[in-house]
Amino acid sequence: MARLLTIGDMARRTGVSVSAIRFYEARGLLSPIRTGGNQRRFLPSDIRRLSFALIAQKLGLSVRDIEAELARLPLGRAPTREDWQALSARIRDRLDARITLLQRTRDRLDGCIGCGCLSLDRCALYNPDDRAAANGPGPRYLLGDEPEAPAP
Repeated sequence: MARLLTIGDMARRTGVSVSAIRFYEARGLLSPIRTGGNQRRFLPSDIRRLSFALIAQKLGLSVRDIEAELARLPLGRAPTREDWQALSARIRDRLDARITLLQRTRDRLDGCIGCGCLSLDRCALYNPDDRAAANGPGPRYLLGDEPEAPAP
């Protein structure tokens, strides 16, 4: 039988706080074994589940997205290469969209601060008369809306 890990072992090994481990357990994403003294013991395969949660958060996936993906991974055994490939395929489009947004933001970051990303009403260059606001709230041009061409 595989060596079981304490919650402290899991926290040290994954870099995930004990409280976060308890959170994931409460959400049903980890199912530790309970000892006779009601202490949690985790399988080594749970390290991968927690590691995925940690990197997924850094990639910008929501807790709900992480829960949905972890719920599809097997409990009680290490995920296989096929499990990880299926997970990767499911999140690839979301990651690609996030990368596109980050690149667009990076490339426009040092441009005019009134580029519409704040729907400013005083930018005569990119957002005259606060035209960006007509497309909705938030950083319209960074979200993908194209500014209108200036009048000749």
